[in-house]
Parts: sequence; structure tokens; C-alpha cells
Amino acid sequence: MVGLAAALSLSAQAAPAGAATDSATAHHAVAAVHTDSSSARLMSVARNAAAHEAHVAHEAHVAKTALPTQYTVRSGDSLAAISQRFYHNPDAWPVLYWANHHQIHWANEIEIGQVLNVPVEPAQIPNAPALLGPPAAPAPAPVQASTAPVQTAPVQSYVQTQAAPVQTAPVQAAPKAAAAATYSGSGSFQSCVIARESGGNSQVMNASGHYGLYQFSASTWAAYGGSPSSFGNASVAQQNQVFNNAIAAGGQSNWSAYDGC
Repeated sequence: MVGLAAALSLSAQAAPAGAATDSATAHHAVAAVHTDSSSARLMSVARNAAAHEAHVAHEAHVAKTALPTQYTVRSGDSLAAISQRFYHNPDAWPVLYWANHHQIHWANEIEIGQVLNVPVEPAQIPNAPALLGPPAAPAPAPVQASTAPVQTAPVQSYVQTQAAPVQTAPVQAAPKAAAAATYSGSGSFQSCVIARESGGNSQVMNASGHYGLYQFSASTWAAYGGSPSSFGNASVAQQNQVFNNAIAAGGQSNWSAYDGC
């Protein structure tokens, strides 16, 4: 009987130990299932986020590649306005400038009707040009008023009748007989010449150096036989002789053309 009771006692103690072991095993299994479920959810979220980013990138690429390749400038346009229209960023205008630099010289000067290339907006906007427009012309130097007094020539109250004063050559003194001599000529041509040239005064010397009854120049006097030493104080006879020599040599034209004789 004692042996049977001991066996039953040992059997009763062994049963709770086995039950505890089964309970621990079940707990670990539940924890494992929970962990696997959380990992699956995280992986699903990560996959969804990656797919969304890929979709956004694709949409952006499609939007950029869908830009028109050219644009015709209209009234009121500027590079910044066109950049805002296509890139939604007015500061991206240098992209348009450098893409069309062959026909746009100054960034601030585009013309209506120009056909501009519209490239895809790059990841980095290029630098703007150093000058946006032509440099301003230098301001003109201020005009300094002259402080020097204006000198005016005095107004003459008389009218000049001659352009220059007439200078008269000094009349050389002649012998008294020659100074008093007058002569009117013996022939019509000779008389006409004397009347026109000297008025009969055999010793008159005009301002141009012509002398005597016939107003010989010194060179003509000598050419027709007159003595150079007597030019300016020759007698009537000497003057008549030189005149006759001139007429005999065909020199009548020395007077006829001027005196009308």
C-alpha cells in the first residue's frame, strides 16, 4: 500500500511540470507569429514608399520631357516670364539665355517673333551673364560757360569810300623848265592819249609809278629807248621821242585798249 501511494504521489507531481512546458512552448510560438506579422507590415510600407517615390519621379520626368522644344516670343515677354511659364521658376531664366545665346545678345532685350529653344530644366541653374543689357552711354561733360569778356570791334560812324588809302609816290623834282612844261600833242591819237593819261602835265607821276605825258612805266620807257636816268624828270621832247618810238614799233595798243583813242 505504501508503494502504491508513493507512485501516485510521483505521478501527481510530474503532471504539472509537463503542463508548464507546453504553455511556454505555446507562448514562444505566439511571439514568433507576432514578430513575423510586424516584419511583413514594415516591408509592405517600405515597398509602398519606394513605389510612390518612383511614381513621383516618373511623373516629374514626364512633365519635363513634355515641355515644348520651342517658344515664339510675344509682346510683354521676358526671359524671366517665359521661365516662370515653363519651369515655374522665374530665376531659371539663364537656362533660356544660354540655350539661345546665338540669337540673344543681351538678356534684357528679346524681340517679338524670336523663336527660342526651351530645353529641359537642368538640376543646376547656370550663372547669369555679367551684363544684362548694353552699358549706359557716359553722361556728356558739363558745358562750362566762358568767363572771358566778349570784345566787339568799335562801330565806325563813317562810310569808307576806298578799301585802302591810296599811297602816292613822291614827285621827283625836275628842272624848272620841265616842271612848267605842258603839252597837248600834235596829232589826234597823240592828243587823245595825253588828255586821257596826264591831262597835259609832263611831270605827273601816279601812285603805280607811271610817269609823264603818256604815263610810261619804267620798263616801257626803257624798252622804247628812254634813258632810265631821265625817267621821272624827262623833257617834253624826250617823252615825245619815246612815244614816237613806241608808235613806230607798233605799240599803239599800249594806250588804245585803255584810253579809247
